[in-house]
Amino acid sequence: MSWDGRRIHLIGAGGAGMSGLAWAAHQLGASVTGSDRSDSTYMERLRAAGIGVTVGHDPANLPEGAEVIVSTAIGEDNPELVTARERGLTVKHRSELLAELCSARRQIAVAGTHGKTTTTGMLTWALRELGQEPSFFIGGELPGLGPEGGAANSGWSDGEWVVVEADESDGSFLTLDPEVAVITNIEMDHHARWDNLAQLRGAFHDFAAKARAVVLPAADTELAAGLESADREVAPFDLSRPGPVELGLSVPGAHNRLNARAAIGALVAAGFGEDEAAEALRGFTGVKRRQEFKGEIRGARVYDDYAHHPTEVEAALEALREFGPDRLVAVFQPHLYSRTKIFSQQFGAALAGADEVVVLDVYPAREEPVGPLAGVSGLDVLRAAADRAHGKPCYWAPDLDAAERIVRGRATDGTIISTLGAGDITRLSDRLVAS
Repeated sequence: MSWDGRRIHLIGAGGAGMSGLAWAAHQLGASVTGSDRSDSTYMERLRAAGIGVTVGHDPANLPEGAEVIVSTAIGEDNPELVTARERGLTVKHRSELLAELCSARRQIAVAGTHGKTTTTGMLTWALRELGQEPSFFIGGELPGLGPEGGAANSGWSDGEWVVVEADESDGSFLTLDPEVAVITNIEMDHHARWDNLAQLRGAFHDFAAKARAVVLPAADTELAAGLESADREVAPFDLSRPGPVELGLSVPGAHNRLNARAAIGALVAAGFGEDEAAEALRGFTGVKRRQEFKGEIRGARVYDDYAHHPTEVEAALEALREFGPDRLVAVFQPHLYSRTKIFSQQFGAALAGADEVVVLDVYPAREEPVGPLAGVSGLDVLRAAADRAHGKPCYWAPDLDAAERIVRGRATDGTIISTLGAGDITRLSDRLVAS
């Protein structure tokens, strides 16, 4: 299908995934517009590329005859969406546009509860180092791949491969048709979409069953057995055997070594050698908001991480221990009332691995603390952390200002401060290193 002459309007264009779609469609020649409820660096980059994006949702933003693209986060009462339906415009979920874009290339799709953004970034980086020009869609920003060496969350090129982060949160990964499917791990996280782990695992099976080759954790023998067939390669990965990736990876943590193993497995399935794949990863320094070093404050090093699940929080703190800090201070902002309610005890146990803990109140995103979520608070996490911290200091900070006051008082030479969460906690790390 020709992209010239197509009009595409994205409601929620400032999100990591939606902005990447806007950029790619624009590169292919479509007339692209969009809107979002607030401004962001993603919106700024779209404007810089000549894409018309507007802050605020208003029916006046809708071009005549446009295909309207929405994400799961856009409610049915959104005024632009309501007007689009009234006008009879074509409305598509973002996954449909992503699948259409990816269908033009050989696909490596990376799915998993944890690690998929970093693994997708590793694959994109390595393919470029291997002389390829992959297109890519990442749920985060990868430094060095944007205009003038800046960060980018998507790119479109004439190369034969596309590397895509495949999202299980709303089931949209099932629209993709990968040649190589990567599964980093499978855990319950998005309880509003999946009723139980068995249902989620079934969806991962259906995602991977489309692929010629599947890269998955060696411990998941049940899934591997269910995918084995005469015409499909199943490649398990783990850290049980020594290999070249252990020698020069720039990002810390056992979880990142596993991510690298998964990426190397995918590259081998795509036809590259293991040694050259590992060598191509040596220069990879990470994705923004994934163990991202932000700077220093009074000799304390500040790292920012998107970790918003107990497994991710635990892995992030263990990785920072590899730097040998005198003291590790974890500053955590829970994300979503529903996730906080389900995982408060697990979050407390993970945070207790730090030397000091600061917990903020919940970043609500799309949720309200009503009905079964009434009364849920970041205090639930703080209490759970204090119960497991064996007397280590635990502080309550209801908002960013309170957290900043506490953390500034803990910043000393030899300390590592880790801001953790999927909300606006990243603003705290920016504040800390700005002065």
